[in-house]
Amino acid sequence: MDADRLIRLRLRSRPKEAAAAWPTSPLIFAVATTAEERIARRLGLRTARIGVGAAAGVPEAELVSFGLAGALRDDLRVGDVLDATRVVDTTGATLWEGAGLGVRGARPATVLGSDVLVHDRAERARLRAASGADAVDMESGVLARSGRLAGVVRAISDGVDSDVEGVDCTVHSDGRTDVVGLVRWLATKRGAAVRSMRDAVFALRALERALA
Repeated sequence: MDADRLIRLRLRSRPKEAAAAWPTSPLIFAVATTAEERIARRLGLRTARIGVGAAAGVPEAELVSFGLAGALRDDLRVGDVLDATRVVDTTGATLWEGAGLGVRGARPATVLGSDVLVHDRAERARLRAASGADAVDMESGVLARSGRLAGVVRAISDGVDSDVEGVDCTVHSDGRTDVVGLVRWLATKRGAAVRSMRDAVFALRALERALA
């Protein structure tokens, strides 16, 4: 991201400086989980945890959808950072379109807003063919429909071949970790669960580096 846009983005995301330094309302980085929330707060960004699929509601503010996403394209790898220019539904209809936020090193992308977790290769391929999207998450569509979306910054945490079935049972709807669900998932999925957790950590670190 070039220096001028970075300064503007960071100022607009900080509640105290924003009022004096930038004439529009500050951006709020909307995240689903506590893990994503920690990254945003470490970056000094104004943050709201909206829960999985925005179960906790959508803030009355200009929002950036921030966090992790699943790949729908074979050439997207874990840790790739996306700066979306479009959000679509499962049919490919545009829910939001913009220029992107200019995040350093990020790839422009179309993000699919899904109502459910997408966890297998066949479903990823079907959604890719139907929507033309590059990646999928469960919050960007809700935020786009609210009319308050200003941008989407997401890091790929699972590739098209990743097995994340059951990972939704490891998080409460408000984004807090479900410890019991996590233990059960680890016991059931074993190696796949460990790989999924490792990939999520790697993606979160990439997301933090991109905005640092």
